[in-house]
Amino acid sequence: MHTTKITRTLVLAGFAPAGKLSHLYRGLLPVLALLDASLGKLKWGNRASAVLVLCAATAMALSAQTFTALFSFDGTDGTTAFGSAGLVQATNGDLYGTTFEGGSYGYGTVFKMTPSGTLTTLYSFCPQSGCTDGAYPYAGLVQAANGDFYGTTGEGGANGGGTVFKITPGGTLTTLYSFCSQSNCTDGNYPAAGLIQATNGDLYGTTYEGGANPAPIYSGGAGTVFKITTSGTLTTLYSFCSQSGCTDGYDPEAPLVQATNGDLYGTTAAGGASDVCYGGCGTVFKMTPSGILTTIHTFAGYPTDGSFSTAGLVQAANGDFYGTAVYGGAYCAPNGCGTVFKMTPRGTLTTLYSFCYQGGVCLDGESPDGGLVQAADGNFYGTTQGGGGYPADYFFGSGTIFKITPSGTLTTLYSFCSQPNCTDGNGPYTGLVQDTDGTFYGTTGYGGADNDGTVFSLSVGLGPFVKTQRTYGTVGAVIEILGTDLTGATSVSFNGTAAAFTVVSPSLIAASVPAGATSGKVQVVTPSGTLSSNVPFRVVP
Repeated sequence: MHTTKITRTLVLAGFAPAGKLSHLYRGLLPVLALLDASLGKLKWGNRASAVLVLCAATAMALSAQTFTALFSFDGTDGTTAFGSAGLVQATNGDLYGTTFEGGSYGYGTVFKMTPSGTLTTLYSFCPQSGCTDGAYPYAGLVQAANGDFYGTTGEGGANGGGTVFKITPGGTLTTLYSFCSQSNCTDGNYPAAGLIQATNGDLYGTTYEGGANPAPIYSGGAGTVFKITTSGTLTTLYSFCSQSGCTDGYDPEAPLVQATNGDLYGTTAAGGASDVCYGGCGTVFKMTPSGILTTIHTFAGYPTDGSFSTAGLVQAANGDFYGTAVYGGAYCAPNGCGTVFKMTPRGTLTTLYSFCYQGGVCLDGESPDGGLVQAADGNFYGTTQGGGGYPADYFFGSGTIFKITPSGTLTTLYSFCSQPNCTDGNGPYTGLVQDTDGTFYGTTGYGGADNDGTVFSLSVGLGPFVKTQRTYGTVGAVIEILGTDLTGATSVSFNGTAAAFTVVSPSLIAASVPAGATSGKVQVVTPSGTLSSNVPFRVVP
């Protein structure tokens, strides 16, 4: 089991000496956190702190919202502990995701699930000797324009450094690339983040380790940014710690996002110009598709800024980026309980919210490990892995679901472990996805009937909408539009310009970007009303 990522987190937190940890050592993380009283509120036992939580939280349910625990993993069908991944809504209307461990061989799975909660395991990793197909998929999937899904595994492959794979909606998996194929893993090692498909059709991602430059306080490389074609040709675009003192950052754990200006934006968990955090508080960077990287923000940590950003950014309808940091913020000295921030494309960052504002037991949540999603109402929704309504005599909460306005007003929507024995879940490490029926879906790392994690839904009364499977396209390109109850649609328009279209299924329309179309919202008129996209569609040359 690859454990350098866990070790680095512990070393940065002051919990462990540098070096490898055994897989079993993960189970000691909560104990280490409890013993290290010097860390005050003990927020840095990040990945496994929820193991010792007493699941007795009280739900902060608001009116007109419904929480449903849809599915409990039991190990044989996967377990999301130590790395639950986010979900993606596919063109067939189902949700697809991965589990970090479990399955037929214990090394993780790919699954699909209907919105009502029927789960099917599509693939169990490591049926091959040496796990040459990959092992431990830490991140979620992306559905490419060709209809197949693409993802990464943190380990396995021909060289043990992880893989890039594609899998059909029916479950046929192909390993496209095995990392550490080059001497000293200069092509990258341990891809912990998912992939994105850019406007040029290529996939882009990061590796947490490897590359041409060593990390400053660990053995191994500092991480990379790469692109890979859908057929498997990989190019390493950038190796972190290319600048003196690693001011460009290292340990990129979050996926990238392509902005409307065509550049890629991402974060690193460590490094940067600030010396407030041991090993650096991390950075935000932008990169051209060809690999020219610019550091646009260095996190400063507690008490003025966030630190250790492990989730991807989201570009909002107003053009700014929004994201989370696991630590930092104004509360919970000396490391902070995490933040929500916004940032302009040029790098001006504003901290919108510091968690544990409610003090004491952090009823508003702490340590937001997952990213944000901008919903159809214009607000952002996310999760925290800790905090919430739990007994004050325990150190860690079980996590929350929250809503935050673009200006920073936060509302806690749900506290996990509200149900007996945490059957509703415990410790959501990833963000949410909003289905086109308006409902949010997510996963937890623990809890459920067997404490192997759950899949849940949360309805807050938002109505249906449509979203394009790709958020960009040229005039004439066929764009798939996802929705709910699309049968009988009478018109489709791109920012007001009518388009030719075909209703493929109740959940899918195929439309051609019309001549004269400009960037903006996509609208579909159905017998039940007009549905608008929550994300503007970008018409590219």
